[in-house]
Amino acid sequence: MKPVHVGLLGMGTVGGGTYAVLSRNAEEISRRAGRPIAITVAADRNLERIRAMTNGRCRVTDDAFAVVNDPAVEVVVELIGGYTVARDLVLSAIENGKHVVTANKALLAVHGNEIFAAAQKRGVIVAFEAAVAGGIPIVKALREGLSANRIEWVAGIINGTTNFILSEMRDKGISFAEALAGAQRLGYAEADPTFDIEGIDAAHKITLLASIAFGIPVQFARAHVEGISKLDAVDIRYAEYLGYRIKLLGLARKREDGVELRVHPTLIPNKRLIANVEGAMNAVLVKGDAVDTTLYYGKGAGAEPTASAVIADLVDVARAAATDPDNRVPHLAFQPDRLHDVPVLPIDQAETAGYLRLRVADRPGALADVTRILADCAISIDALLQREPEEGEGAADIILLTHVCRERQTLDAIARMEALPAVYGKVTRLRLENLQ
Repeated sequence: MKPVHVGLLGMGTVGGGTYAVLSRNAEEISRRAGRPIAITVAADRNLERIRAMTNGRCRVTDDAFAVVNDPAVEVVVELIGGYTVARDLVLSAIENGKHVVTANKALLAVHGNEIFAAAQKRGVIVAFEAAVAGGIPIVKALREGLSANRIEWVAGIINGTTNFILSEMRDKGISFAEALAGAQRLGYAEADPTFDIEGIDAAHKITLLASIAFGIPVQFARAHVEGISKLDAVDIRYAEYLGYRIKLLGLARKREDGVELRVHPTLIPNKRLIANVEGAMNAVLVKGDAVDTTLYYGKGAGAEPTASAVIADLVDVARAAATDPDNRVPHLAFQPDRLHDVPVLPIDQAETAGYLRLRVADRPGALADVTRILADCAISIDALLQREPEEGEGAADIILLTHVCRERQTLDAIARMEALPAVYGKVTRLRLENLQ
């Protein structure tokens, strides 16, 4: 049977992994797809590298646009990354009637609506399992496996770099800066780790999951994003003492008045399975009304785990390419004309429990002033921990866990606490999610 002819753009870590796995498991993949899948041309700026990787088994070029314009190529696999050239390549491939497989979460989070609309108009597939959580098939699970459910929320540890850093901070009692340096030495963090540590990478991914879960357009610009660079090791210790672990959590929650879409450091009860995801691993929890809570766990990055997802998409394309476009699984799970433009709520309307750490003067009435402010703001206390002041110090740490309330209530309470003469410096605030 005639093979599916694939053009591969980018032979870096994931591109190399994709080529290696597709070559190694060619027979097994062909049995699943119903026809062979063959990379016939590969593009990369480093021709020496791709010649060494392919060893003459396919054509090579340093011109990615020559691949997307090649009439013999049926599917373009885009593994270049970024927002600009990748967008032009993907849109050109679609315009030329080619199916696209991509691992580029940044591209889809920012330009996904444009790309999916173009693909729908041209009758081609854009598959992106590898864009979220590496080798974990979370896109397929949400889009197909859970299609009977009304999804209530999705929460994920979807950035391995930050999870590794947080695990190191907790296990070794070290600072963020020390843990980041260690992650860079081991290759878990880039030389410029901004996208990871500031939560942007996780926000790209949770944006895509929210769209699939709730049937809404991609709205990355409306996501609330906080990273872990300002996280203090002392808060990790206090959280552990209180029975919680701090994770960089991406969360999308459907409410009657809109959708919460946010990424930030979060306290999670340590009895939850997702709180025990350590190192560079990823995990995603999905709450559906029929199935209740399901957990997806595995390697969220790396050459072959991500290649596994890329090739799974290629198999799907091989199976579905000959079908009527109107009868394929929609890109965002819901039929394009049935997407709901539900508003993404501003962060001050989010509803969450909280962790507050205050440095308070060790004198009568100081704690009463703090609790009175919380009561005035209609915030109830779930737990309180007061650390004894060190010898010779006139101040002590007070840690409060609050019940769920609106974000604006918490911000108002913090502003009033920081104005108290007995409160020294800024109040440290983290959000808390029970994920029940």
